[in-house]
Amino acid sequence: MNIISLENKYQLPTYTKLPLIITKGKGAYIWDQAGKKYLDFYGGHAVALIGHCHPKIIDAVNKQINKLIFYSNVVYNDQRALTAKKLIDLSPNQFASVFFCNSGTEANETAIKLAKKYTGRDEVISFIGSFHGRTLGSLSVTGNEKYKKHIGSLMPNVKFATFGDIESVKNLISNQTAAIILEPIQSIAGVNEAEAAFYKQLGKLAKSKKVVLIFDEIQTGLGRTGKIFFSELIGVSPDIITLAKGLAGGLPAGAVLVSKDITKSVQVDDQGSTFGGGPVICAAISATLDVIKKEGLVKNANRYGDILTQKITGIKHVTSVTGKGLLLGIVLDVPALQVQTMLLKKGVITGTSANKNVLRIIPPITITSKEVYLFIKQLKQVLEQGTYE
Repeated sequence: MNIISLENKYQLPTYTKLPLIITKGKGAYIWDQAGKKYLDFYGGHAVALIGHCHPKIIDAVNKQINKLIFYSNVVYNDQRALTAKKLIDLSPNQFASVFFCNSGTEANETAIKLAKKYTGRDEVISFIGSFHGRTLGSLSVTGNEKYKKHIGSLMPNVKFATFGDIESVKNLISNQTAAIILEPIQSIAGVNEAEAAFYKQLGKLAKSKKVVLIFDEIQTGLGRTGKIFFSELIGVSPDIITLAKGLAGGLPAGAVLVSKDITKSVQVDDQGSTFGGGPVICAAISATLDVIKKEGLVKNANRYGDILTQKITGIKHVTSVTGKGLLLGIVLDVPALQVQTMLLKKGVITGTSANKNVLRIIPPITITSKEVYLFIKQLKQVLEQGTYE
C-alpha cells in the first residue's frame, strides 16, 4: 500500500506536505515509516509544545478514557472544573473565567464575539500580516490576502493597521471599535516582533478608548516565549487571551481566557461548543500545565532560546534571528525553502513562512542541550556547505 498515493487520492488537496510518512514520535523526535529518525524543530505547527507522546499526557488520557470519554457541557464534570481552575490560577490576575473549545480559530471567533457583545460595538482592528484562523470570523481578521482568495463576503467592519506602528492604529480606531486583536509575534508572517513600546502604547490606547484588547497567544503562550504568556513578558494586560496549539499535549483544544469585567457581561447561550472542555481533553490540558510547571519548561525555553539566538547569529547566510524563546525566525540571505529541504535530508524538520527568507523553528520546550547543539551543527553545515540559487 502506497500511503502517499492513498492520502493524496482520498484527502481533500488543501495542504503542501513534506515527503514524509510519520508513524511515531517521542520527545523532540519523530520517525518515518522506514524507521528514519528526525529531530523535530517545527513541532507540527507548534503543537508539540511539551514534545511528542509525553508520558504524563499518555497516562492522564488513558486514566480518563477508562472512566469517561465524553459528556457535553450540559452536565458538570470534575476534570473540566479542576482544569478550568488550574488554567485561571496560572493566568494573570485580570482573568476570571475560561471558555473551552476545539481549536485556535474557534478561540479567536469566541473572543471577537465576546468583545462585540461587551462593548456594543461592531468594528475590529487587526494587523497586516496576521494569521488568526480559517473559519470566517477569524479569517476576516487575518491580514494575509493569500488565505482569503475565492472566499467572497467576510465579516464586515474590519480594519488593518501596520504591526508595530501605533500611529496607524490611532488613525483607525473610532467610537465603534469593539476590539483590537493581534498576535504579539506574527509567526506565519515571518516571526515578526514589534518594539516593546508599541505593545505598551497599544494597551494604553485600548484602555483609554474602552476597546477590548485580544492577544492571540496560540503560538506565543504557555511558556514558549520565556514567560507563561507573552503579555507578561512585555507588561501588558489584555482583556482576552486565546490559546490552542500545544494546550493539550497534541490533542485538539482551544481556550479563551476572559477578564473579570467581560465575564460579568456573559449570559447563558452567548456561546457554546459541543466538544469543548470534554473530560479527555481537559485531562490532557491539566497534564500539560503540570508538565510545564513541574519540569521548569518556561526557564528551559528562555535558556535555549538565548543559546540558539547567540549561536545561530553569525553563521554564514544568517542576517539576523527574530522572535523570543523557542519561537524563532532565522532570517537568511538565501531562500529558506532550500535550507529547509537540505535540513530535511539531514534528518531535521523546520518550517518556512510567508517571508521566503525566514526559516521558522518552533521546537518542543522540553528540548535538551544535546538537541539544541545538534540542530546548530546541522544548520551550520547546511548553510556553510550548501549551494544556493
